[in-house]
Amino acid sequence: MSAQKHKVTLLAGGVGGAKMAEGLAALPDVALSVIGNVADDDEFHGLWVSPDIDTLTYSLGDVIDRNQGWGVADEGHRALETLNKLGADTWMSLGDRDFGLHIYRTMRRLQGDRPSDIARDVARAFGVGAEILLPTDNKVQTRVRTDAGWLSFQEYFVRERCAPDVRELAFDGLAQARPAPEALAAIRQADLIVIAPSNPLVSIAPILGVPGITAALRAARAQKVAVSPFIGGKVVKGPADRMMAALGERADAAGVAARYRGLADTLVIDHADAGLSGEIRAMGLAPVCSDILMKTRDDKARLAREVADLGLARTNRETAA
Repeated sequence: MSAQKHKVTLLAGGVGGAKMAEGLAALPDVALSVIGNVADDDEFHGLWVSPDIDTLTYSLGDVIDRNQGWGVADEGHRALETLNKLGADTWMSLGDRDFGLHIYRTMRRLQGDRPSDIARDVARAFGVGAEILLPTDNKVQTRVRTDAGWLSFQEYFVRERCAPDVRELAFDGLAQARPAPEALAAIRQADLIVIAPSNPLVSIAPILGVPGITAALRAARAQKVAVSPFIGGKVVKGPADRMMAALGERADAAGVAARYRGLADTLVIDHADAGLSGEIRAMGLAPVCSDILMKTRDDKARLAREVADLGLARTNRETAA
């Protein structure tokens, strides 16, 4: 008879979150649920696109294009070529296989199906063993204010390539959103809760900002372990460092600790940031140093094992006490 698996719930954005998800999913004693970011979602060519949810699905389904970290491997772009020939705006790169998923998602949404149910069915079709959950079934969208005005997140991230300075962030629909019951249950039932090394501002904040999610996290009995996306004051991928600096926040592991103060119990940081341990501890988080760069499958599994052992051990000690 196999041993009972530990329930681990991961809060995650796209690329960095997907790496953490892959590592945790590879652990034989972990039953993984991933609450993914939906605030990057947008409509293109009449289709609803969920970039972070799709990156999680493609990664855990092992069909991700690993060279670029998103999209499907062995992809073509004939549909996009036709759209471009017809004069459509094609700055959002969507591959032919990718289009198939967006067509299916949009079809289901037009039929009135819950986005959470669609995400679950898509994950199963791609052979994903983990549960991919949405924080809300409501429409929430990140907006970025630059000197040129307000942009959707994808306009800022893809079309403008993160070049403009960020003056303000807003999350349309967030205050009115209702938490998905599956997400609340995954938090409540978790033996360990992990915050992935995703962008704290535009990947994790929209999840935490769904009314009821942060309250559920605070009430959860499980240990909460966050993993810093910073190594030596720089992020491996994405605009988190520039965005945090532009908005007047510390663009380093201490800035991440300030973001998660009062929520996470532990912050896993890179050895390069060991000098920030005192500041992090003063904010109420226990700093733990490791090699947090995840380049290979072994890197992902090693870091996931460290995070799981760290969090589960502390949860067990507190439960026993």
